[in-house]
Amino acid sequence: MKAVLGVMPPAVLRLARRLRRILTLSLVAWSSVGAMLFLATVQPSAYSLDLPMVTHISLPATGEQSPLEPVSDPGVELFIQVKTSFSISANELALVSFASQQVEMARTPMGAKRVAKTLMADEFGWNNYQYGCLQTLWRHESNWNYKSHNKASGAHGIPQALPAIKMESMGTDWRTNPVTQIRWGLRYIDQRYSSPCKALAKFKMSHYY
Repeated sequence: MKAVLGVMPPAVLRLARRLRRILTLSLVAWSSVGAMLFLATVQPSAYSLDLPMVTHISLPATGEQSPLEPVSDPGVELFIQVKTSFSISANELALVSFASQQVEMARTPMGAKRVAKTLMADEFGWNNYQYGCLQTLWRHESNWNYKSHNKASGAHGIPQALPAIKMESMGTDWRTNPVTQIRWGLRYIDQRYSSPCKALAKFKMSHYY
């Protein structure tokens, strides 16, 4: 072959060498393609590994959002929602705990007076003078005992509601909850007499209010 190439004209010789180089490069290229196809069939694909093939990153377009504006992020929004829900739940638990403490306090005459004084100031704006009248009125009626019950008339509780079922309008637990009784009694005085001192004046004249 070398002998044959040696006697060829130079132009033909150069063409033969160029063809041989092209053939060699083609063989190498096809070998690489074959190897890649083999590896693609043998190695696990992204789908078999449950991996996302494409990751999308969305950036706000220029002018759509000011650098001073908060970035809307689902993770941040979820955190805010959870935090807000937790705060609301904590507040609700605090209110329930406070109400429970009030009930336990009001089970004693001294505690019932303290609860009534707080409620009448917060909910009706009555001052200490009015509290003095209320204290005297309910001392005569029940001695501030939420279990007090008049067997003759059926009057019940700290305010001696008659009939006792009237206190149902304030709460179904009126038989055992002194705060429910106090709230009903304060509202009754406000609606009927406008103040504890006027209710006491009625009691002194008629022995009821």
